[in-house]
Amino acid sequence: MENSRYPKFTFTWIGGLVLLAGLFIGTMAVSFFGTFWKVVFRENLELKDWFLMVTNAAGFLTAITFFDFFIVRPSTGKKLNFNFSPTNVYTYVLIFPMMIGMMFISEFITSLIPTTGPFWGKYYEFFSRLMEQLTFEPVIMIIMTVIMAPIFEEIIFRGIIQKGLINKGVDPAKAIFYASVIFGLVHGNPWQFVGAVLLGCVLGLVYYKTKSLLLPMLLHGFNNLCSSLLVTYTKTESFADAFKIPEWVILAVGIVLFSLFYYLFTKKNKIHYAEI
Repeated sequence: MENSRYPKFTFTWIGGLVLLAGLFIGTMAVSFFGTFWKVVFRENLELKDWFLMVTNAAGFLTAITFFDFFIVRPSTGKKLNFNFSPTNVYTYVLIFPMMIGMMFISEFITSLIPTTGPFWGKYYEFFSRLMEQLTFEPVIMIIMTVIMAPIFEEIIFRGIIQKGLINKGVDPAKAIFYASVIFGLVHGNPWQFVGAVLLGCVLGLVYYKTKSLLLPMLLHGFNNLCSSLLVTYTKTESFADAFKIPEWVILAVGIVLFSLFYYLFTKKNKIHYAEI
């Protein structure tokens, strides 16, 4: 492993600050450019659908670049690099049903979080209005949620945070959980937090076992694609509403799918993956 092309960096609170600084600086740089353009050319780029996509990309890319230059290279002498190798078909057959099962489970648990009342009602209304403001042209939405988000978020939360914690000596199960909780917190609301944590644990497990970021990226993109299609064609992110079945049926199917394919993936899949 000493000669591995993948740097064995660690993740600490300093690395977290570096990521936040990069995210802030990248986002602000695009914001300043938008202000400059508005003053000089009298055109508000913030009203363009693609501008939000550019802003997100700039923030994520700057955060990853900052972590590379200020954390990884000084401590390892190597540049940030990840394994994106595909794996055997059998693994894909196991991980996608497992992901679908967790998607169903997370939907049921999320449905238990109140959306009415003096506190939850106002919070949910605010969150709903915010999501409506972010609704844009379908092609841009697909690019952002199905392509960009899985790539950038998996690099940061699984490739940097989870892997860095494991390299630091944190127990893998705890590292997966910690990274998933952080992943949930950045979504900024309880309804997405639950799903992000649960689905993040599956993504983290797949990454830990396969050592390839390609697989969690594909799973993440699949989850976001399903959500985007549900929102676009049913105006809801609920499988139960889309299929016209009770939430408890979704839960039951989810438990069966997840339990079966989790067992097959973790107990029966004997292939050993390693970064070399």
